[in-house]
Amino acid sequence: MNFVSIRIITGDVAGLVAFYERVTGVQATWANEDFAEVVTPGATLAIGSTRTVPLFAEGSARPADNHTVITEFLVDDVDRAYAELTGYITTFVNEPTTMPWGNRSLLFRDPDGNLVNLFTPVTPAAREKFALA
Repeated sequence: MNFVSIRIITGDVAGLVAFYERVTGVQATWANEDFAEVVTPGATLAIGSTRTVPLFAEGSARPADNHTVITEFLVDDVDRAYAELTGYITTFVNEPTTMPWGNRSLLFRDPDGNLVNLFTPVTPAAREKFALA
Protein backbone atom coordinates (compact mmCIF):
# COMPACT_ATOMS: atom_id res chain seq x y z
CA MET A 1 0.00 0.00 0.00
CA ASN A 2 1.19 3.53 -0.78
CA PHE A 3 -0.38 6.67 0.68
CA VAL A 4 -0.67 9.10 -2.24
CA SER A 5 -3.23 11.80 -1.49
CA ILE A 6 -5.78 13.42 0.72
CA ARG A 7 -8.94 14.98 -0.68
CA ILE A 8 -10.82 17.99 0.60
CA ILE A 9 -14.47 18.35 -0.41
CA THR A 10 -15.57 21.96 -0.79
CA GLY A 11 -18.40 24.08 -2.06
CA ASP A 12 -15.84 26.44 -3.68
CA VAL A 13 -13.26 24.43 -5.63
CA ALA A 14 -11.78 27.44 -7.45
CA GLY A 15 -11.39 29.43 -4.24
CA LEU A 16 -9.80 26.60 -2.28
CA VAL A 17 -7.49 25.69 -5.16
CA ALA A 18 -6.35 29.32 -5.42
CA PHE A 19 -5.67 29.34 -1.67
CA TYR A 20 -3.51 26.20 -1.77
CA GLU A 21 -1.70 27.38 -4.90
CA ARG A 22 -0.78 30.57 -3.04
CA VAL A 23 0.26 28.75 0.15
CA THR A 24 2.32 26.04 -1.58
CA GLY A 25 3.55 27.89 -4.65
CA VAL A 26 2.43 24.88 -6.71
CA GLN A 27 0.12 25.27 -9.71
CA ALA A 28 -2.85 22.91 -9.54
CA THR A 29 -3.69 20.43 -12.25
CA TRP A 30 -7.39 20.59 -13.14
CA ALA A 31 -9.31 17.52 -14.35
CA ASN A 32 -12.51 19.54 -14.70
CA GLU A 33 -14.35 22.30 -12.80
CA ASP A 34 -15.17 19.85 -9.99
CA PHE A 35 -11.72 18.40 -9.34
CA ALA A 36 -8.13 19.63 -9.14
CA GLU A 37 -4.88 18.39 -7.61
CA VAL A 38 -1.94 20.18 -6.03
CA VAL A 39 0.86 17.69 -6.65
CA THR A 40 3.97 17.88 -4.48
CA PRO A 41 6.95 15.49 -4.40
CA GLY A 42 5.63 13.74 -1.28
CA ALA A 43 1.89 13.56 -1.83
CA THR A 44 -1.06 15.11 -3.61
CA LEU A 45 -3.73 17.38 -2.20
CA ALA A 46 -6.92 16.71 -4.17
CA ILE A 47 -9.75 19.21 -4.02
CA GLY A 48 -13.19 18.06 -5.08
CA SER A 49 -16.58 19.70 -5.39
CA THR A 50 -19.56 18.70 -3.32
CA ARG A 51 -21.00 17.54 -6.66
CA THR A 52 -18.50 14.64 -6.60
CA VAL A 53 -19.72 13.24 -3.27
CA PRO A 54 -22.63 11.20 -4.72
CA LEU A 55 -20.12 9.37 -6.93
CA PHE A 56 -18.88 7.69 -3.73
CA ALA A 57 -21.97 7.69 -1.54
CA GLU A 58 -24.61 10.35 -1.03
CA GLY A 59 -23.90 12.34 2.14
CA SER A 60 -20.56 10.62 2.81
CA ALA A 61 -18.64 13.91 3.03
CA ARG A 62 -19.62 17.43 4.11
CA PRO A 63 -17.58 20.53 3.20
CA ALA A 64 -16.16 22.83 5.89
CA ASP A 65 -16.88 20.25 8.62
CA ASN A 66 -13.43 18.88 9.49
CA HIS A 67 -12.36 19.11 13.12
CA THR A 68 -9.76 16.36 13.28
CA VAL A 69 -7.34 16.39 10.34
CA ILE A 70 -4.35 18.70 9.92
CA THR A 71 -2.90 18.88 6.41
CA GLU A 72 0.86 19.30 6.73
CA PHE A 73 3.49 20.63 4.36
CA LEU A 74 7.25 20.40 4.91
CA VAL A 75 8.83 23.76 4.00
CA ASP A 76 12.45 24.94 3.84
CA ASP A 77 11.95 27.82 6.28
CA VAL A 78 8.72 28.13 8.25
CA ASP A 79 9.62 31.61 9.51
CA ARG A 80 10.05 32.85 5.94
CA ALA A 81 6.74 31.19 4.97
CA TYR A 82 5.08 33.00 7.89
CA ALA A 83 6.48 36.35 6.73
CA GLU A 84 5.34 35.68 3.14
CA LEU A 85 1.82 34.63 4.20
CA THR A 86 1.26 37.41 6.75
CA GLY A 87 -1.35 39.68 5.21
CA TYR A 88 -2.71 36.94 2.96
CA ILE A 89 -3.69 34.80 5.95
CA THR A 90 -5.36 37.12 8.40
CA THR A 91 -5.66 34.79 11.39
CA PHE A 92 -3.06 32.24 12.42
CA VAL A 93 -3.88 29.50 14.91
CA ASN A 94 -0.28 29.83 16.08
CA GLU A 95 2.77 31.70 14.90
CA PRO A 96 5.97 29.73 14.25
CA THR A 97 6.55 27.58 17.33
CA THR A 98 9.14 24.90 17.99
CA MET A 99 7.34 21.72 19.00
CA PRO A 100 8.70 19.16 21.48
CA TRP A 101 9.29 16.67 18.63
CA GLY A 102 11.71 19.06 16.87
CA ASN A 103 9.61 20.71 14.17
CA ARG A 104 9.07 24.44 13.96
CA SER A 105 5.40 24.73 13.01
CA LEU A 106 2.97 27.34 11.73
CA LEU A 107 -0.73 26.53 12.03
CA PHE A 108 -3.63 28.28 10.25
CA ARG A 109 -6.97 27.49 8.64
CA ASP A 110 -7.88 27.35 4.97
CA PRO A 111 -11.03 29.17 3.74
CA ASP A 112 -13.18 26.13 4.65
CA GLY A 113 -11.77 26.02 8.20
CA ASN A 114 -9.47 23.02 7.68
CA LEU A 115 -6.26 23.16 9.70
CA VAL A 116 -3.00 23.55 7.76
CA ASN A 117 0.46 23.13 9.28
CA LEU A 118 3.64 24.32 7.59
CA PHE A 119 6.69 22.94 9.35
CA THR A 120 10.47 22.85 9.22
CA PRO A 121 12.46 20.23 11.14
CA VAL A 122 15.00 22.10 13.30
CA THR A 123 16.54 19.58 15.71
CA PRO A 124 19.12 17.05 14.52
CA ALA A 125 16.71 14.15 15.15
CA ALA A 126 13.85 15.82 13.29
CA ARG A 127 16.11 16.76 10.38
CA GLU A 128 17.41 13.19 10.23
CA LYS A 129 13.86 11.83 10.15
CA PHE A 130 13.23 13.78 6.95
CA ALA A 131 16.71 13.05 5.52
CA LEU A 132 17.74 16.70 5.73
CA ALA A 133 21.41 17.57 6.11
